[in-house]
Amino acid sequence: MTSTTRRPLRAPTVALALLLAATGCTATGGSDPTASAPAQAQEGSTSATAPPASSGGGTRSAQGADMSIPEIVEAVEPSVVTIFTEEGLGSGVIYTEDGLILTNEHVIRGNEDVEVAFADGQRVSGTVEASDAVSDLALVRADRTDLPAATFQSGLPRIGELAVVLGSPLGFENTATSGIISGLHREIPGSASSSQSLVDLIQTDAAISPGNSGGAVVNGRGEIIGISEAYIPPAQGAVALGFAIPAPTAVEVAEELREDGTAEHAFMGLAPGAITPQIAEQLNLQDTAGVAVLSVSEGGPADEAGIRPGDIITRIEDEELAAPEDLLAALRQRDPGQTVSVELRRGSGTRTVDVGLEDRPAADR
Repeated sequence: MTSTTRRPLRAPTVALALLLAATGCTATGGSDPTASAPAQAQEGSTSATAPPASSGGGTRSAQGADMSIPEIVEAVEPSVVTIFTEEGLGSGVIYTEDGLILTNEHVIRGNEDVEVAFADGQRVSGTVEASDAVSDLALVRADRTDLPAATFQSGLPRIGELAVVLGSPLGFENTATSGIISGLHREIPGSASSSQSLVDLIQTDAAISPGNSGGAVVNGRGEIIGISEAYIPPAQGAVALGFAIPAPTAVEVAEELREDGTAEHAFMGLAPGAITPQIAEQLNLQDTAGVAVLSVSEGGPADEAGIRPGDIITRIEDEELAAPEDLLAALRQRDPGQTVSVELRRGSGTRTVDVGLEDRPAADR
């Protein structure tokens, strides 16, 4: 997520100062004033299981051979837009030929009407059609049709694969940068206290800057493999650390938003927290591995399964948990209605309980 003049979405991390890639969206250690109870943000997820492969066919198909970087830019640039709001700007990707634009929720947050600029120089009005803060994705309806819809890859990229980032960093429209896919299934340390979206991300060393938020990360075949989300700035000692929402997640959420304006998220009904020295002392913990349960929603899935505040969750199914972000990422990969096995510590004992995941209530989104 990036922009060049937009308001700061201050999504802080505990260990890192993270910058959302929309102009004006920053995370510099303070809590996001738009977030509720940032220190106890409850978990939520969007399943990333096999969504539809594509929404449209404006760019060259994944079936063909890899293109050169100039060819990739030429093929995909018409499908990438700049979104202007009262607070600043971000980027977006043409999702359907009839005018739907996919972008980050934080790019359009607080706005109903925006302006959309296309690669051919035309600018039109747009309306926010649906948004989802949990996944940080939104759909904008542009007042224009017969558009070159992008093609989305149906699976995850490979580490080492070419990555080309297209968007409007710092207001420089139609900008391209390139690198490789550096990692998959990344979580931003400390982000669970302020955002539920910074988990299960693609990492790239292709430059992502303010204004890129909501723009395209593209592979060598001209397919969208991710939606630009955030970066860690050089001031924090980082060198080319950018993050994107994987295309399968983006498409699945977009299809749900198109259907009824909302997206489903697996909900356990608890507030996870890192095991700080203070919490370890308060709970008299000798073993600090796992995720602390700070609170439990009355009548929710965790409550029904017997999970209590002060419990330490160490595993979901076969996935070990070392931080709250691990819990959010595990839930991101699951759907409401599924039952998961949860291993936890309480005092000196260990137990396993089955938790039936529900759809996140609207009030907790």
